[in-house]
Amino acid sequence: MKSENKLIGAGLLTAITASLCCITPVLALIAGTSGIASTFSWIEPFRPYLIGLTVLVLVFAWYQKINLKKEIDCECETDEKTTFFQTKTFLGIITVFVIIMMAFPYYSVIFYPNTEKQVSIVDKSDIKMTVFEISGMTCVSCEVLVNYEVNKLNGIVNSKASYENGNAIIEFDKTKTNETEIEKAINSTGYKVTDRKEN
Repeated sequence: MKSENKLIGAGLLTAITASLCCITPVLALIAGTSGIASTFSWIEPFRPYLIGLTVLVLVFAWYQKINLKKEIDCECETDEKTTFFQTKTFLGIITVFVIIMMAFPYYSVIFYPNTEKQVSIVDKSDIKMTVFEISGMTCVSCEVLVNYEVNKLNGIVNSKASYENGNAIIEFDKTKTNETEIEKAINSTGYKVTDRKEN
């Protein structure tokens, strides 16, 4: 039974670790400390391995639970009471929790407030587009946090961050803000602007 509890603990730990890089930006936004958002981005390259390990651990825990049940189904008397933590129900709850944690990057955007705003453009010649190269973004949560921080600035027309491309394409009214202010907003998330190109 102790080995089963260790397996469940290991499954939980690997699932949480695998999702930590995507959970941190949401927690940072909620806490109001967006600068810590990139703290666990170094975990992202290991995420597929952690997910694989989590699945293996849970499959083995379920195998043990089902196999152990077959072995115990004998007519011998056992005085040992099983606790809730040793039941299939508890293992089922843990399995559902692990699936929710591993899928977190795909639904994390629901935790961010809507940052779209109505922009009135007086003169189209004042609109400028700049591509900011950003290091450290690893998932959709990172993109949403960058867009959220940039859209706090006045004069932002459109902000489109992409972790896959490692950049953010920002359209802004140059009479209301500038590249330096936008770069500061991006850097405040913990992700760093490495280069910028005007279009």
